[in-house]
Amino acid sequence: MRYLTSPSHDIRTNLAIETYLMEHADLTEPILYFYINSPCIIVGRYQNVRAEINQQYVTDHDIILTRRTSGGGAVFDDLGNVSFSFITKDDGNGFGNFKRFTEPVLNALHKMGATGAELSGRNDLLIDGKKFSGNAMHVENGRMFSHGTLMYDVDQTQIEKALNVPADKLASKGIKSVKSRVTNLRPYLDPKYRNLTIEGFRDILAREILGVHDLARASSYPLDAAIQNGVAQLNQTYFKNWDWIYGAAPAYTVTHRRHFSAGTVEFQLNIEHERIADVAIYGDFFGAQPVQAVIDHLKGVKYTTAAVTEALAPLDLTTYFGAITRQDLIQLLMAPDEAPA
Repeated sequence: MRYLTSPSHDIRTNLAIETYLMEHADLTEPILYFYINSPCIIVGRYQNVRAEINQQYVTDHDIILTRRTSGGGAVFDDLGNVSFSFITKDDGNGFGNFKRFTEPVLNALHKMGATGAELSGRNDLLIDGKKFSGNAMHVENGRMFSHGTLMYDVDQTQIEKALNVPADKLASKGIKSVKSRVTNLRPYLDPKYRNLTIEGFRDILAREILGVHDLARASSYPLDAAIQNGVAQLNQTYFKNWDWIYGAAPAYTVTHRRHFSAGTVEFQLNIEHERIADVAIYGDFFGAQPVQAVIDHLKGVKYTTAAVTEALAPLDLTTYFGAITRQDLIQLLMAPDEAPA
């Protein structure tokens, strides 16, 4: 088995490296790939971003958001987490077989003292009934990867805040994450493993899995110029691409209603590929003109504040909504699920 650690802490680059290797690497031998991420959220391929995250909190705290190519639920990572990936040929017995790829990791953790760590259900690793690892897979053209997280010392106070969606009437057709209790591994390890750097924890795991006493003796997989160029292209196509992250979301509906001194306004929006497919406007406001012109200007527009503001710029909104300000109406259209441009 060959071995690789990412030099980057950017989840988008780390996923792009993984994808490039799955698509192009010499897989005569499987590759064990480790990466460590700065604070980020990774949603599954078939999830609705807005149904999974607190967008305002994510924006305010500079948490990177991306979408992976594998399925499963949303994950929060920070520099207290190590992610692992086994990249290999698909021999027909790998996809869906999480035991095959998590067993080497569990064996390593058992040797480090976390003897209660186990695979539970379909794809989670638990200890003491609490989840410390989520796992997912992707297969394509006879090649695949199985990857997962390992919470060593993650700031758990951030998880609920970042993944806790503000209360709103949002009906999503995407696959929802399953909420579960989570824990860090550090308290369950033998004392000598409880004060490691995250890199130290990663390296011990790697040595155990690879069966070497010194990683310098492991067979490495270098990140050459071709890989780096391919990673940059994948980032632009997928992991840093707004249309992939947000636009790949399933269709959903959202309702925003607010009472102003000049009357109540309710927007009901159908969103498809993160664009406004249809709009219904209700309320007891007083407008001189029918709101159909507002609806027509909003249809097909990207569902971001910048795009909505630009689309409504030609209209005098007081003609349709009375003494309700343009700013208040745009905030109502977007709040609380703003997606950055």
